[in-house]
Parts: sequence; structure tokens; C-alpha cells
Amino acid sequence: MIEIKFDKNNNKSIALDKENKIGECVFIEDEEYWNIIHTEVSNLYQGQGIARRLVENIIENSKIYNKKLIAECSYAKKIINEL
Repeated sequence: MIEIKFDKNNNKSIALDKENKIGECVFIEDEEYWNIIHTEVSNLYQGQGIARRLVENIIENSKIYNKKLIAECSYAKKIINEL
């Protein structure tokens, strides 16, 4: 089972298959915004909705930390605009 973890200290959400990192979504933080700059999933795991779960994890946590979201990452921007 794929687990998604939020790593606030390193500004990212991480996808893990057991102990192996298989993807991540990275953001830059300033006073008001989190800017998602990169989303990546290992080729072996693509097509399973993992990238979407990574972005959604950052969206959920942005609400907890009261941050607005923007995205330079085209995939993350698409997901944010859908919501």
C-alpha cells in the first residue's frame, strides 16, 4: 500500500512504498504562500493517482497551516484549479 506523508521541515509531501520513496511534491514557502514547484512519481508507479494524492496532501496541509497555494508545477496547477 502506498503511503503519503507530509514533511513540513523539508517542504514536501512524499510517497512511500514500504520504506522506498517513489514520489514527491515540493513547495517553496514564504510568509503567505506555498508555491508548488515540482511533482514527480517513479515511472514504475505512474498511472495510479499517486501524483494527485501528493498534491492533495499539500492542499490539505496548506489549510492546516493557513497558507494560500500557488503552483509553478503545471500538474499541481491543474489539480488546484479543479478544486
